[in-house]
Amino acid sequence: MSEPTQATAAPGAPAPVLSVSPVVLPAPGRAVDLEVRVSAPATGSELPVILLSHGQGYSNHLSSLNGYAPLANFWAAHGFVVIQPTHLSSATLSLDSDDPEAPLYWRSRAEDMGRVLDRLDVLEAAVPQLAGRLDPGKVAVAGHSMGGHTASLLLGARTVDPLDGAEVDLSEPRIKAGVLLAAPGRGGEALSENAARSYPVFLTTDFSRMTTPALVVAGDKDTSEHLTVSGPEWHTDPYVLSPGPKSLLTLFDAEHGLGGVSGYDVAETTDENPARVAAVQQLTWAYLRSALFPGDTAWQTACDALAAESDPLGQVESK
Repeated sequence: MSEPTQATAAPGAPAPVLSVSPVVLPAPGRAVDLEVRVSAPATGSELPVILLSHGQGYSNHLSSLNGYAPLANFWAAHGFVVIQPTHLSSATLSLDSDDPEAPLYWRSRAEDMGRVLDRLDVLEAAVPQLAGRLDPGKVAVAGHSMGGHTASLLLGARTVDPLDGAEVDLSEPRIKAGVLLAAPGRGGEALSENAARSYPVFLTTDFSRMTTPALVVAGDKDTSEHLTVSGPEWHTDPYVLSPGPKSLLTLFDAEHGLGGVSGYDVAETTDENPARVAAVQQLTWAYLRSALFPGDTAWQTACDALAAESDPLGQVESK
């Protein structure tokens, strides 16, 4: 296992983290009210915000506000306010599978993030010592797996509603940057028969108008055979098929869990690797820091250090 090096060195000392959940946002018309977790550093002001969208998976709780602690804790300890909704697709809710949007609830997932942004003042007030410390002008979205699909729609990707054939635009102009972690790629012939049949919304994914800056993170061993016949390169589609500015971080020997980003020591991680998780934590932090703060050099510094490693965990390209 590779040891952390300069490219995966922590960006300064971590701050203590305040985490409050569930914070409940009333959501008329939604099957249940929207519950979120808010994590924030104990110190600092004018804090940028990351909306973190969970994946699907077969665990009962990782796909909820209780998952993705390795990412949420790290980002919050290094200067971001991280907001994690429990989407309607979460197994914790056990909703009626006859809902026409089930099981992915792809549209509702993106709409959840708009609800959060509409009520940032409520979230600030709900977390002790957080009031007045957010910067609503510096918002990013991050998502893993199905959460990456949610993030791509918010960043400008399009799809067609399989129920009525209408093109759907869920882009959110308040979001200024994004990170897509093991996100689904293009549709059409790239999908497996199972995915085309079970998740028809994936058939029409179009990245050509995903114009918001983003970092795409993909594992070169992430075959996702239940979803695609295109192999690991499918997860690079959000980079390859979208306009710039975009960056692609390819992680060597990484599978769908990217070393274990969805939780600490979880059974569904097939490529457990703490050094890989550290790289994801710190490189995504550096990307979002520079994307939201013009002139910040954290991303360039991290890329240079990664390229200089004798046994790097991955590689970065940009356009």
